[in-house]
Amino acid sequence: MGRTRSLIAYTLLTLGAISMLVPFLWMLATSLMTPEQVYATPPNPIPSPVKWQNYVNAVQAVPLVRFFLNSLLVATLTTLGQMVTASMAAYAFARMKFPFKEPLFLLFLATMMIPPQVNVVPLFVLMSKLGWIDSYYALVVPGLFGAFGIFLLRQWFLGFPEELENAARIDGCNPFQIYWKIALPTALPALATLGIFTFIGTWNSFLWPLIVTNSEHMRTLPVGLAAFKGSFRETTDWGQLMAAGVISVVPALAVFLIGQKYFIQGLMAGSIKD
Repeated sequence: MGRTRSLIAYTLLTLGAISMLVPFLWMLATSLMTPEQVYATPPNPIPSPVKWQNYVNAVQAVPLVRFFLNSLLVATLTTLGQMVTASMAAYAFARMKFPFKEPLFLLFLATMMIPPQVNVVPLFVLMSKLGWIDSYYALVVPGLFGAFGIFLLRQWFLGFPEELENAARIDGCNPFQIYWKIALPTALPALATLGIFTFIGTWNSFLWPLIVTNSEHMRTLPVGLAAFKGSFRETTDWGQLMAAGVISVVPALAVFLIGQKYFIQGLMAGSIKD
């Protein structure tokens, strides 16, 4: 009975994994097709002949390299910044004593229930007042702070051994030194989890970059990909669009694969007890 259940479970998981891979594989196949193959009936998932020129045309059709570098810079700075701010706030909420600590933490958690779209108008007004519209400041600064990261890392720091903290104090470490030199290195799995979520979320962000950027050279990749979609007067070159889509997926996939080990540890940390 146990083997049968395991076989059923693995079969279902395998089918689920295959079903999630199908859209990506179809995008990859379409990126190598000619327009005739894309619209062929019945559809053929194997391109023949293979049209590698779609990738060259995609890079030449719009400033795709510029969009790519903008997204990479914004996602990297936002991820690093949020890891620093969230870890500092989380350590304070978990290990330090100060007035109104619990109400403040609950207030931070309450912001997670606010849909991001609600903040668009006040954030845009603030960016406009600061003169940051169509700049990297508007793309990066609003993403440097988030309640999810504080919550995630606070749960990790709550399990930080008190003995290590006391030993560090005896050795003369101040609270910042304990956080930076002792607590933070032990939180690598949680930091990696936060980093992956933040990087992928920022990399895929469309609405905010669309609103705060006006010039073409400030666009990020998701906004730039919209240039490949034709209007009712034009036709969409799906081969080029899918080629650009494949290019846009690579960094997010690479970040996940690199941090996968720590990501799994971070997610499982709360379910394992000594």
